Amino acid sequence: DGTVRAWGYNGFGQLGNGSAAASSTPVPVSGLTGVTAIAGNNVTAYALLSDGTVRAWGDNSNGQLGNGTTANSSTPVPVSGLRGVTAISGGAGSGYALLSAGTVQAWGYNGSGQLGNGTTTDSSTPAPVSGLTGVTAIAGGGLAGYALRP
Repeated sequence: DGTVRAWGYNGFGQLGNGSAAASSTPVPVSGLTGVTAIAGNNVTAYALLSDGTVRAWGDNSNGQLGNGTTANSSTPVPVSGLRGVTAISGGAGSGYALLSAGTVQAWGYNGSGQLGNGTTTDSSTPAPVSGLTGVTAIAGGGLAGYALRP
């Protein structure tokens, strides 16, 4: 039905229900409808909406919510400036979005260069991954990002 449920540890608000209490059963994530895909990492979650935008919630210590701040959120917030997103993924403290144009945007923790922008500076808003075009799939894993170009 386009809604999301979450369960487990909730110390950073990653269940998205407005509380910090853990839950051993699925609880609704607040305010989300029209969700077509979800992704997460250890303490942050992402939802792709049918209109091509992205919401994020949970830990934001490295800007991985992509909303221009480093404040945690226990409810979903819009990831800044993303439109035309077709796929999402989460890495260790970072987020990735594949755009309909075949390009990739990344944000969050960048200590090992996993945002792919030629720096090791964290970013609290999405920015293009350098030199990628014609991408058809993405993945985030640990401290790295991945893109498939057929």
